[in-house]
Amino acid sequence: MSAKFASIQEAMASGEMLIMAHRGAMASAPMNTMAAFELALEQGADGIELDVQRSSDGHAVILHDFSVDATTDGSGPVAGKSLSELQELDAGSWFSSDYAGEGIPTLDQVFASLGDRTLFNVEIKSGREGSGKVEERVAACVRRFSVQNRVIVSSFDPTVLLNFRLLMPRVMIGFLYDSELPAAYLIPLRKLSHEARHPRHDMVDEVYMRWARENDYYVNTWTVNEPGRAVELRRLGVNAIISNDPKMMIDALSS
Repeated sequence: MSAKFASIQEAMASGEMLIMAHRGAMASAPMNTMAAFELALEQGADGIELDVQRSSDGHAVILHDFSVDATTDGSGPVAGKSLSELQELDAGSWFSSDYAGEGIPTLDQVFASLGDRTLFNVEIKSGREGSGKVEERVAACVRRFSVQNRVIVSSFDPTVLLNFRLLMPRVMIGFLYDSELPAAYLIPLRKLSHEARHPRHDMVDEVYMRWARENDYYVNTWTVNEPGRAVELRRLGVNAIISNDPKMMIDALSS
């Protein structure tokens, strides 16, 4: 199976509201695992959103939290563990015994398996110990698998996105934020050339969408898990919603 759209640029400009699976189909499978990503595609999601951090030995690994405690059978910071140590952990049993033994994937594994089958929203995690230089690993991986046209890179940290833009100026960038935008981010944000804004969904209304269109931003919003809200966001002209339950959103939008 190949992606419905040839590129993420084409998808964003299509006029169709995309459904991006938040950490995969995390309502039905353990988040940020290959099982969750595969299930999202089976359910019909247009793309997957995932979180990237750096292992102690420099690999781009897929986890949301800065520690492994909540979603594996291990403990301690992600940045303090090597790839081999991370891959020994069980990242599925916390969700269900059906997923016992599910591992922590690398970004290489994700692109190798799914690179020509879907679109990707790659969130670079930042703000804690060991988070630096992740953007370099992400850029190298995107280049290695030639998925530049299938990826949008996002982060809450505009400095990370500035660094990534220098590394890969033709890859789309989305700035993630909520209503509590740190004042320290305002200066680097003014310097950041980016194609998309990724606000929390309760920030999006007709005024916001008018502002976004006037400033030539695509709008991809998170985390949308209520069918009625998905329908409303489509009416407003949002380009993509990021949801824990892509199947529920697809069903709501097709009814």
